[in-house]
Amino acid sequence: MSAHEIDYRILGEEMQCVEIQLDSGESVVAEAGSFMMMDQDIHMETVFGDGANRGGGMVGKLMGAGKRLITGESLFMTIFTNEGRGRQNVMFAAPYPGKIIPLDLAQYGGKIVCQKDAFLCSAKGNSIGIEFQRKLGVGFFGGEGFIMQKIEGDGLAFVHSGGLVLERTLAPGEVLRLDTGCLVAMTAGVDYDIEFVKGVKTAIFGGEGLFFATLRGPGKVWVQSLPFSRLADRVMSAARSGGSKEEGSILGGLGNLFER
Repeated sequence: MSAHEIDYRILGEEMQCVEIQLDSGESVVAEAGSFMMMDQDIHMETVFGDGANRGGGMVGKLMGAGKRLITGESLFMTIFTNEGRGRQNVMFAAPYPGKIIPLDLAQYGGKIVCQKDAFLCSAKGNSIGIEFQRKLGVGFFGGEGFIMQKIEGDGLAFVHSGGLVLERTLAPGEVLRLDTGCLVAMTAGVDYDIEFVKGVKTAIFGGEGLFFATLRGPGKVWVQSLPFSRLADRVMSAARSGGSKEEGSILGGLGNLFER
């Protein structure tokens, strides 16, 4: 195996964290800002790109960092290595309420495609890069643009979803339609496209947007019930309308008119 063999356990329910157990010399690569805590013999190092063992020296590192820059992520990632003799632990926390999904890449053909901000951490040796969407409809209307993240290798990786996560295995030719923001990850064999909502009234007044994400099997997909964009919209809407002062009020926003 090219990736380090790490052990783990996931803690918590709504707000989860993952504890990575490292033997001597083993390493895990994490997204900036996901670190929670670590044992005393864990050494932390910031590197360009994903820290994968690719050739090319500095050129290879710059290519890895450049790919991350295109996805809107930081140029740097952090490697946590156990430099002690015994087993040591390091923990990473999810950025908002939801579930942490462990993915054994060796079981999924060595590649998983996920939304840009889903990646949390991975065994060192896996590669975190970019996946260009070849179809114009996906690029313009898919919610993720032309670029998604891909994780390649044969080790464990962890991605984060918002709210509840559902796993679906699609048979060859089977189609699943979902909100464009609800897709977390999919295996490489799944065909991803965008479909326009049929019916003028449904498209304009349905409140669900104008487009579906259409996934066609074979393969496996992970779907989230609460995309971060949806959560942020609700928080901003509540902040603009005055927050808790309106909750439970029959008048709603009209109640603010009588506060002065």
